[in-house]
Amino acid sequence: MNLKGRMIAKGSASGPVLRCDVPVGFFGHLDPETGVYREAGHPLDGLCVRGAVLVFPRAKGSTVGSYVLYALGKTGRAPAAMVLRECDTITAVGAIIGEIPAADQIDIGQLVDGAFVKVEGGSVRSV
Repeated sequence: MNLKGRMIAKGSASGPVLRCDVPVGFFGHLDPETGVYREAGHPLDGLCVRGAVLVFPRAKGSTVGSYVLYALGKTGRAPAAMVLRECDTITAVGAIIGEIPAADQIDIGQLVDGAFVKVEGGSVRSV
């Protein structure tokens, strides 16, 4: 598998897919000190994003989300990479300043939870 999209934040990373089919909120839901997502009823509730290739359709919520991604990157608790269907400016800025490789315009329906993939230069491929 080799999915091509648009590079949002440069870099390359590999890891297991942690896929979510609903929007993800960063501020108030993703703890920068632990990397654990907390939102009752959300598919990611209680899961840690650290080292995973976080796959989701789009983000939701506050502009502070950029800072949360930055903090995750600086504390070493960030996802290895992020893959989105559609990236917003808040997520893009957070990925860039947090040094988290990110790509969008990807058919996330083709990515299976737990599969090991590499994200590089706007593409996602099986490893």
